[in-house]
Amino acid sequence: MAVRAGNLRHRVTIQRKSVSLDGYGAENASWAEFARVWASVEGLAGRELWAAQAAQGEQTTRVRARWLPGVKVEDRVVFGSRTFDILAVVDATGRGREMELMCRELVE
Repeated sequence: MAVRAGNLRHRVTIQRKSVSLDGYGAENASWAEFARVWASVEGLAGRELWAAQAAQGEQTTRVRARWLPGVKVEDRVVFGSRTFDILAVVDATGRGREMELMCRELVE
């Protein structure tokens, strides 16, 4: 089953990390836009964690979009003011038409 355009109502940006070296040889990481796509953003589950004496929430989210070659788990998704780490890139139909990005958002 193909992705219906009406379900893709959220505009998201997929970003790719680039690393450069400064004058002292230290790495500087920055994020650049890889692609802007229409997608469906669906919250799946959430939990609360305790790390270093601070509460931190974790939200699992599925982002569905038309297939886009080259998306990797090292990339991230930005939706408004929210940022999601990509945990898996799934070819939902096995035919290169739709992708599901299984993502995690850390909320402090």
